[in-house]
Amino acid sequence: MDALAELKQRDREILLLNHSIDILRWDQETYMPERAIEERAEQVALLQGMVHDRIVDPRQEELFGALGMSEKTKMGPSGVDDETRGFLREAFRRYSKQVKTPKELVEELAKTQSLAQAEWVRARKASDFKLFKPYLAKLVELLKAYAECQGYAESVYDPLLDEYEPWMTTGELEKILAALRARLVPLVEKIRGSAVDAGAAILTRSFPADKQRAFGLTLLRAMGFDLSRGRLDVSAHPFTTTLGRDDVRLTTRYNERFFPGAVFGAIHEAGHGLYEQGFGASLRGSLLASGASLGIHESQSRLWENLIGRSRAFWTAFFPKLKPLFPEALGDVDADRFYRAVNAVSPSLIRVEADEVTYNLHIILRFTLEKKIFTGELAMDDVPAAWAVESEKLLGVKPDADRDGVLQDVHWSMGAFGYFPTYTLGNLAAAQFFTALKRKHPDVEEEIGQGRLDTVRDWLKEHVHARGSVYPAQDLLAHVTGERLNAGHFIDYLEKKYGELYGV
Repeated sequence: MDALAELKQRDREILLLNHSIDILRWDQETYMPERAIEERAEQVALLQGMVHDRIVDPRQEELFGALGMSEKTKMGPSGVDDETRGFLREAFRRYSKQVKTPKELVEELAKTQSLAQAEWVRARKASDFKLFKPYLAKLVELLKAYAECQGYAESVYDPLLDEYEPWMTTGELEKILAALRARLVPLVEKIRGSAVDAGAAILTRSFPADKQRAFGLTLLRAMGFDLSRGRLDVSAHPFTTTLGRDDVRLTTRYNERFFPGAVFGAIHEAGHGLYEQGFGASLRGSLLASGASLGIHESQSRLWENLIGRSRAFWTAFFPKLKPLFPEALGDVDADRFYRAVNAVSPSLIRVEADEVTYNLHIILRFTLEKKIFTGELAMDDVPAAWAVESEKLLGVKPDADRDGVLQDVHWSMGAFGYFPTYTLGNLAAAQFFTALKRKHPDVEEEIGQGRLDTVRDWLKEHVHARGSVYPAQDLLAHVTGERLNAGHFIDYLEKKYGELYGV
């Protein structure tokens, strides 16, 4: 067996172990009995240690050497096809990170993540940050140790961000967010000054959960999500996870007095799911069967959720299917009124329920706090109060309860510091992809208005999904759209859409 074939065989074993870990974590967030958490944490930690052993096996270093991989050639050797180059780049990147990290730290982090997630659920129900604080403090301590193992030139946050958005630095991210904030805040103020009432109150009428689920499944089928290769369940916080080549799990949550939560949550997660189901045949079963970055992954979910799912064309097609399910709630509502309601702009406490215009302010809030936590500027005891201050500053609203503030998201309990910025990067990339799609298919919005979503799905599959992580995120954007990340597409989209809706 040659070196490349052996490396791919080893990668396959690593992937199977990771999928086994993901099965245990999916079960923990959906069906696992509450008291099973202690042993579950040990199970996950044991498997994570086994993954670490395989990645740092000395034979791996020998194989990389035989294939010409080193720190100097970490982006992949020349003279090979793009897929091989991408595989070697990603495999060497994974090896380089793990070989710097002690196995004990890997196992302790995995165990703490499982315990912290379970405690987050309990703390959120009780709306009591004090219950979660010791677990969060330990996660931060462990992640600081991980960042020190990796090393960084400028910011301790760099290694954390790099886990989710490879090759991007904190400094680059700050410039993107500052430019975005400079154009977002004036737009929010203009909308606040508008006399237009979008009529969002209709969304808080009674919407039985079973019918919400039925409609959500209708939308998943229309989007092309293959339910023979996936399923939709319920969890405390919506998520998507891949448990195998043909096993992609989505979750959402239902609120019978707030219609958008479950339906847009399902659309969002199905956007992730379509990406996972759409990897090219030659990539499936390898580490290239993953998103180019979390930002690119989020671009797929945010594109479907917002640029498609909140469009006038979409509700022209699907409101006639929705209305008969909720005759009492929607009897006096037409498609245009419903479209305006689901696009109402109003600064709110809850990120996953935020409108397109204010959503990124939620991300800026979290990024601001994360940086301060890891630089030592923000003590753990002060996090809830700091959250409230930033929320009032950015959004004009202040949480009265921990569940509506510091405890609303699952990410910190997963140790996913550095993840939140990828939502904003995803919003920017989504608008950029959609601009390129419309350039190629100028009639696509008419097709959406007829309930035909296949052009969107097929274009994304061909240009984004099938390529997996063969190319780094910025290179993929350039391949597909002709330019690297450009926030202008997103702001132009917001200003046009909401200018028309609010007359500003």
